[in-house]
Amino acid sequence: MGRRKKRAPRRGSLAFIPRGRAESIKPSVKYWPDPPLASPSLLGFPGYKAGMTHVFMIEDEPTVYRGREVSHPATIVVTPPIKVMAVRLYADTLDGFKALTEVWHPNLSKDLWRNFNTPKEYDFQAKLREFEEARSFAGEVRVIVGASPKLAGLSKKKLDLIEVRVGGGGISERIDYALSILGGEVRVSDVFKPGQYVDVSAVTKGKGFQGEVKRWHVHRLHHKTREGIRGVGTLGPWTPARVMYTVPRPGQLGFHLRCEYNKRILMIGSDGSLVTPPGGLTGFGVVSTEYVLLKGSSPGSRKRLVFLRYPARPPSVIPAEPPKITYIYRGG
Repeated sequence: MGRRKKRAPRRGSLAFIPRGRAESIKPSVKYWPDPPLASPSLLGFPGYKAGMTHVFMIEDEPTVYRGREVSHPATIVVTPPIKVMAVRLYADTLDGFKALTEVWHPNLSKDLWRNFNTPKEYDFQAKLREFEEARSFAGEVRVIVGASPKLAGLSKKKLDLIEVRVGGGGISERIDYALSILGGEVRVSDVFKPGQYVDVSAVTKGKGFQGEVKRWHVHRLHHKTREGIRGVGTLGPWTPARVMYTVPRPGQLGFHLRCEYNKRILMIGSDGSLVTPPGGLTGFGVVSTEYVLLKGSSPGSRKRLVFLRYPARPPSVIPAEPPKITYIYRGG
């Protein structure tokens, strides 16, 4: 028998080429699902990643550990109340959704001037009449909400403005709901419930300019290699006479926009002492507002803005009852 040729799988995924830096530190939602909701509601909620812990809970998913106490890692996302700044209507055209009109609440936040120049005089009633005239042409309703980092315990003063889609019911019901919450506050408990699954979008940790070994997980070359060890053996053949995009090359690693699907909400709480260890969370501090406990990890670094959205492809089997947590680790 002849000697068998060595074969090895390719190192590194090509799924996210080019691996460039995100345009903004705020995550952008590129797809909005249409869940079957009984009444209109926001389809997402922003928060700030505080850290991680682990919990003991009664396993209620269809696994071999069903009914037994198991340990799971959990992510703490601080979700202070958000304020609805404006309502925006979109028309469904052949080229996609096009903005029709929008109406801003007259009593805006005092910190909004840090985002853009606010007008000194704003005719709210005239804008509202224009809004009502464009109502019959609307095919999509979204609201512009402002998340305050100060309420989460961060030193940042500038508001994080995010556009959130309104789902559930008919288009007329969605518009009425959006106008009813204009200028008011929305809490995370008004949007999500414990036991639900959500998609988490965030900008990952930035690791700067890295080489082939760390960026693509290729093997180090032989120790007697002349041109260096931490690199690829060849950049490609003579034909085609160019470096293919599939060849592992150094470049940006981290600070990419990523969305992780189907993260289960283990708990929604308002008492931060249940999840804050003595001395506060490392790199964040004390949780002093409402928070969400997610099962597993989530993208992003501490204090970074994350966005929770209704799942785009929810699991086929969802437990009917919220999870039963028996213990939350707080250090010590």
